[in-house]
Amino acid sequence: MRIVLMRTIAWMALLSAQVVGAAPLLSYRVIAAHPHDATSFTEGFAINRGRLFESSGRNGQSMVVIRDLNTMKLLKSVKLDDRDFGEGLTVVGGQVVQLTWKSGVGYMYDMDLHRQGSFAITSEGWGLAYDGHQLIRSDGSSTLQMLDPRSYREKARVTVHDGNQQIDQLNELEFAKGKLYANVWLTDRIAVIEPQTGIVKAWLDLSDLKRQFAKPAEWSEGDNVLNGIAYDPASGNFFVTGKCWPVVFEIALDKSGSAH
Repeated sequence: MRIVLMRTIAWMALLSAQVVGAAPLLSYRVIAAHPHDATSFTEGFAINRGRLFESSGRNGQSMVVIRDLNTMKLLKSVKLDDRDFGEGLTVVGGQVVQLTWKSGVGYMYDMDLHRQGSFAITSEGWGLAYDGHQLIRSDGSSTLQMLDPRSYREKARVTVHDGNQQIDQLNELEFAKGKLYANVWLTDRIAVIEPQTGIVKAWLDLSDLKRQFAKPAEWSEGDNVLNGIAYDPASGNFFVTGKCWPVVFEIALDKSGSAH
């Protein structure tokens, strides 16, 4: 989620250890690889009625866009103010809702990206999902905030953990099939979370995907991390990507590895 200027071996080792816990690994299959804008610093991903909505970050470059899911053709784009760093995004009924990182504000759009209003954010904005009843927001900690989808006020909090280990750095979020899928920043893993309890039921390790495409110029292993999860109810597949990746992967989770 952030642009990392300094990293240490000890810090990366800590993160790597953090995402190894009691929950099992899911298996998956790559169904297809679709083109993706390699300049897009992906922060939020959502699919609605054959269209892919994406929020990208970086001050002065942040956008919210719509693409045709089948062709990945750009249908509409809206640039954010230079002060805003775009973050998580989700679709709530007939609205697109987008977070910003440190501006203290989120934005609402209609389905054609005409801005309809804004709301206050009391901590950093990272990921956002909608479970059909409430918004679920992450802020980089191990805590998920449950928000009323009309007032955007906090209703409850849940701490995410795998066994006795709290899992923080929760980034882009997607709700599908009763579970919350969360990128863990600076790793290649997605946590599959029971949102009512915060229990990690399974992990999805997508580290192999980065070996399946040529890296663009100025590629950074630290900055261009896995981030972006969208579930397509029409196919039952997930669409995943990373920051400035030239590819969106369409994947299917093996039924034998379902997270229950």
